[in-house]
Amino acid sequence: MPAEIDQLTAVGLIPKDSPSKVRKRDHSLVIGLPKEVSPQEKRVVITPESVGLLSNNGISVVVEAGAGLQSKFSDQDFSDAGAKVTSSKKEVFESEVVLKIDPPTEEELNYMTTGSCLMSALQLERQSQEFIQTLNQKKITAVAFEYLEDKVGGMPVVRAMSEIAGSTVMLIASEYLSSENDGKGLMMGGVTGVPPTQVVIIGAGTVAEYAARTALGLGANIKIFDNHIYKLRRLKQLLGQQVYTSTIDNFTLNQALSEADVVIGALRAEKGRNKIVVSEEMVANMMHGSIIIDVAIDQGGCIETGRMTSHDKPVYKVHDITHYCVPNIASRVARTASYSLSNIFTPIILQMADLGGAEEMIFNYKWFLRGVYTYRGSLTNAYMGRKFGISHKELQLLLAARY
Repeated sequence: MPAEIDQLTAVGLIPKDSPSKVRKRDHSLVIGLPKEVSPQEKRVVITPESVGLLSNNGISVVVEAGAGLQSKFSDQDFSDAGAKVTSSKKEVFESEVVLKIDPPTEEELNYMTTGSCLMSALQLERQSQEFIQTLNQKKITAVAFEYLEDKVGGMPVVRAMSEIAGSTVMLIASEYLSSENDGKGLMMGGVTGVPPTQVVIIGAGTVAEYAARTALGLGANIKIFDNHIYKLRRLKQLLGQQVYTSTIDNFTLNQALSEADVVIGALRAEKGRNKIVVSEEMVANMMHGSIIIDVAIDQGGCIETGRMTSHDKPVYKVHDITHYCVPNIASRVARTASYSLSNIFTPIILQMADLGGAEEMIFNYKWFLRGVYTYRGSLTNAYMGRKFGISHKELQLLLAARY
């Protein structure tokens, strides 16, 4: 045997490593960035800087004229970065991958081509059966912002927008406490010789964490309520100082609310609609001129007197308590939110282009699958899971089995 090997070597027949097969695309990935229809939505998914990076990597970007104006990104900014700016909404939605914030309208969905990919907030529980059927008929792979997970099981979009909302709510509260907005005439935090503002935060998640950081930075006193002890313990550790924490019980919460200048509703339901933990009677007991900001209003809120408002008319009063219940608070700081979203989706688009598209992302990355609504088997995390009476975990197993 050694002699045979020597003979093969002598004539140059030495086995070589075989390169692995690499899928080559016959065209560059085309990304569509449409202008949002809703006047309440001012964010954009990718910034001109990200467009430049994508263009340098051979990815074509088509931007609808005016898409970034609300975030202070001009059409010229996108054009200079390498994007094609067009006034045709149809052309944008005919792209291979469409990136937008709000769910597409029926007209926008009809523009999309068969087998394309949609990346947006789907809000499946609010969608009609016709919306789901159109996704299925067009074989659209849709990635829901609200369900998208990363490699470690986190929810990057939800986390990023919660960080922004948490940091912003205290600035909103400060604004509406001022005399200029018919508030109590208080400065958030107070000054020497003047007692600090009293802030009650209901919930101990990401919104609560960033709201607490901002409130402490401004010099306010805070009290945090949640029914999960481990969340309260984690929050105290993250803040790095001793703060008042308590589980939610009517007596303790009612007492804290009666002394509060600012109340932040940051309690989010793990499943379904939020539970009401602040009754109208508790609200009536609060000091006149105080402000309530219900960040969880998109899930029904945790305050009985809360009802959804808009950026055009963000506040109303009940029992002389100002209520701010805008669901998309992050849109208030659209440029910051756009940069945050762009940081999340630019790497995903680059990976998608390297692999050959959304379908290949699903095959290669299980973490990407968790945020995907696919026409295969007509299954979705929220809508179809409820329809067929199966749990989220069972649904994931079914989806994974199909790939």
